[in-house]
Amino acid sequence: MREKWKNNFSEWYNEIIEKAEILDVRYPVKGVYVWYPYGYKIRRHVVELIRKILDGTGHEEALFPLLIPEHEFAKEAKHIAGFEDEVYWVTHGGLEPLKVKLALRPTSETAIYPIFALWIRSHADMPLKIYQVVNTFRYETKHTRPLIRLREITTFKEAHTAHASMEDAERQVREAISCYRSFFDTLGIPYIISRRPDWDKFPGAEYTMAFDTIFPDGRTLQIGTVHNLGQNFSRTFDITFENPKGEQEYAYQTCYGISDRVIAALLALHGDDSGLCLMPEVAPIQVVVVPIWFKDKKELVDSEVEKLTDELHDFRVHVDSRDIRPGSKYYDWEIRGVPLRVELGPRDIEQGKVTLVRRDTGERFSVPRSEVRERVRETLAEISSSLKERAWREMESRIHTAAHIEEIKKLVVEKGGVIKTTWCGREACGKSIEDRVDVDILGILDEEPAQGSCVGCGEKAEKVIIMGRSY
Repeated sequence: MREKWKNNFSEWYNEIIEKAEILDVRYPVKGVYVWYPYGYKIRRHVVELIRKILDGTGHEEALFPLLIPEHEFAKEAKHIAGFEDEVYWVTHGGLEPLKVKLALRPTSETAIYPIFALWIRSHADMPLKIYQVVNTFRYETKHTRPLIRLREITTFKEAHTAHASMEDAERQVREAISCYRSFFDTLGIPYIISRRPDWDKFPGAEYTMAFDTIFPDGRTLQIGTVHNLGQNFSRTFDITFENPKGEQEYAYQTCYGISDRVIAALLALHGDDSGLCLMPEVAPIQVVVVPIWFKDKKELVDSEVEKLTDELHDFRVHVDSRDIRPGSKYYDWEIRGVPLRVELGPRDIEQGKVTLVRRDTGERFSVPRSEVRERVRETLAEISSSLKERAWREMESRIHTAAHIEEIKKLVVEKGGVIKTTWCGREACGKSIEDRVDVDILGILDEEPAQGSCVGCGEKAEKVIIMGRSY
């Protein structure tokens, strides 16, 4: 059932993006895509979920400009060095050359922080917790892929916070991680949380925490990041406040983001050879009702279907009344990942029951007509739980442990996924390990104690790290 999804994932993914009507990839700019209405509804439910989580933890949504003046963008040297190869520049207004070039935001620190400097005056103005959901632009030079590597990221949720102490900024990092845990858990997306090595952290950050998942082809995908910025940006943008002693201090900051990659993970990790298997929480259609018509029984069936959909008003329900064979309808909704199908025909009506079919397992069963509303609710909850457990099980099967360089090389070729190993903590040694095995160090598992020797140099291990090939 899941063989193509596992063994030819790239082909499966490209097909499902088109056949399930998620994105139209035919837009005439590389790395820029059009959301179909069905795909956009999935996106909307995902965005509503993260908004609810952030709003519930004291964040406030705002909206900052897309255009960033070159002089503001260039203020933070480390930051611009991290993005200089990816920036789109606006150089003309109509036919007139602009006096100041304008960057299309690759991310918004340099757009938001000059305003933070105006908003913050006193310690009483903090913590300040702002987020926005916007599009961002990056001149992606690698092979572009829908929802994974884009030149226009259409779903970029970025949060930016300011605090009166490093301790409060650290607390905010923990809160952000907790928010993302809740978000990914609800979506059934399994993850590994690690601290990025210093040479791979966000430009200008003190440190970066990252969420990674593992795709069916064994490659990893970064699906969320949390950065402690310390005072690096506040010093650059002069974000100061008066503390309780009447002294001026620089604010402490954090930022954290997710993108279209969350949608990619949602689609990829819950699929099979028949198409998508959407989590009920974000499925545009949770229940599709397929009337089974026979000759002179159409009016009877349609009348009962109308009553049934009225009873299921708590759910996102769609009645497929197209004049085509039921089998064609089943195929269409399976590809689109609708969690639950309800079939209702004359025989069902006579027997006082309906037929339910689960998308995740294909299980088909009858329930009494009088119990249908509660059984639909229970079944959707079971589907959600089952998809989450299956995704975590699949990911954990792709995490391997290695104690030697040659073992890492062998695992990369034969199994892919993520490889846990040990490291002395020295940057030169870490980069040497990456070069020798042609695999990146994704992150450091700070909470796991290191034992034995470093896989690179043989000295005492100080860190447990994860390695893998990423998108």
